[in-house]
Amino acid sequence: MPHTTPTTLADRTAAAVALLKAQAPQVLDAFLALSATFESTSLDPHSRETVILTVARRSQCHLCVDMHEAKLAALGPAPAPERLAAVERFTLQVLASSGAVSDAELAAFEAAGYTRQNALEVVLGIGAYTLSTFANRLTRAA
Repeated sequence: MPHTTPTTLADRTAAAVALLKAQAPQVLDAFLALSATFESTSLDPHSRETVILTVARRSQCHLCVDMHEAKLAALGPAPAPERLAAVERFTLQVLASSGAVSDAELAAFEAAGYTRQNALEVVLGIGAYTLSTFANRLTRAA
């Protein structure tokens, strides 16, 4: 049977998981544990997906971008789009500064209705999805 490239998002996702499971099952296990923990944080679903998309776009993981754009769309309209802009901006600031955001940047994040706990949860999301996006790129899944 000839090898075909998966075309649906579900097939592409399954192929990426299969590659990672075959090449480094511990990495897959670590990602699944981290992502489950991130899903249990106090960040709302729209904010979590925004963190994930921000990491995916920055890492140029096209599979992750496609997957999480679909998840965000399935959530429906954001109740407060300005909050999502704030979490995206903060995520980029955390990435650019390796976590050393300024007091003003942290205050702006909090002014958008987020907490210090949420700031640390953003770091958790960055860690989980940096692992995923880098692994997808290394396995050539994305």
